[in-house]
Amino acid sequence: MIKRFALIIFLSLLLFGGLFGWKFFQISQAIKNIPVQPPAVVAATIVQLDEWQSSLSAVGSLVAVAGIDVSSEVAGKVKAIHFESGQLVRRGHLLVELDSSTDAAELAGLEASQRLEQAKFARSQQLIRRNFISKSDYDLNKATLDEAKAVVAAKKSAIEKKRIVAPFDGQIGIRKVNVGQYLAPGDAIAPLQQLQPIYADFALPEQHLASLKVNQELTLTVRAYPDKSFNGHITAINSGIDVATRSVKIRATLNNAEHLLHPGMFVDVQLFSSEQKTVLTVPDTAISYNPYGDSVFVIESSKQGLTVKLKQIVTGETRKGRVEIVKGLNENEKVVSAGQVKLRNGMPVVLDKLPAPGERGTAP
Repeated sequence: MIKRFALIIFLSLLLFGGLFGWKFFQISQAIKNIPVQPPAVVAATIVQLDEWQSSLSAVGSLVAVAGIDVSSEVAGKVKAIHFESGQLVRRGHLLVELDSSTDAAELAGLEASQRLEQAKFARSQQLIRRNFISKSDYDLNKATLDEAKAVVAAKKSAIEKKRIVAPFDGQIGIRKVNVGQYLAPGDAIAPLQQLQPIYADFALPEQHLASLKVNQELTLTVRAYPDKSFNGHITAINSGIDVATRSVKIRATLNNAEHLLHPGMFVDVQLFSSEQKTVLTVPDTAISYNPYGDSVFVIESSKQGLTVKLKQIVTGETRKGRVEIVKGLNENEKVVSAGQVKLRNGMPVVLDKLPAPGERGTAP
């Protein structure tokens, strides 16, 4: 009985041992057949030292040199409109005419009265020389004539105010009135903005006040034309410091002959000085921007070959596709400039013979 039981145990162990050995053999073969992933191919660049002109950055907005809502001083019904929305107008351009037929009729009567008083005064001049009338009668006729002239001039002025003209050169906006509409004094007709030149208003912290001066050059960009820069110069620096923000307000003037810039646009301002600063830079393609901080992959040499190491950095200004490195890298360190998406810390890499696509145009 014992021998039979021992034989069963031996056969069972032999069976399970054989199955285990077979499975182990299969797994070993499968592992051997797994293809080894080749190192990732990446483009590389070095951290280089550049000389940058010192600058200050700020944000602001564009302001028209002159901007108003064209309106009427007097009440009346719109008789004619002589402009189109968005039209460029010159100073004195007739924009709107109000109905002045009643005023014209009244003016005709007043001018007739003026002619009568003029005739009376002419006779008085002849008679006063012969002493046929008193000096008081002569003065009365003269005063009456002057009054008639003043009434006529006032009526002509009232009629002229019903011809609304552009007070300066500029671009008229969208009209707000129609023919036949009644206008009360002060009712807006259309906005008018002078676009050439144009102002840019921005502010800088008070510690930069000593480095600011009138006629200092600057450039700015707007979101509507991200690839275009606009040049200008400082024309005014506010006489006081804002006590709430401890900043100084600055106004620059820009040439706007093409009328690309419009009041109210948000602008990024770059203000340059004559000083130079030395900075470490890398192409912007080398940086991975993340909510928890910016980073780059640094390429290191080891016994196994080239590997990458993820490194946190602090960035500064960006100019012409290159980013200032404030902290985290040293000069001549080699970093990955393209291909970061497929990388992880410590992964082996092979360098591409070509630089990153964004640098190929400038590669020697």
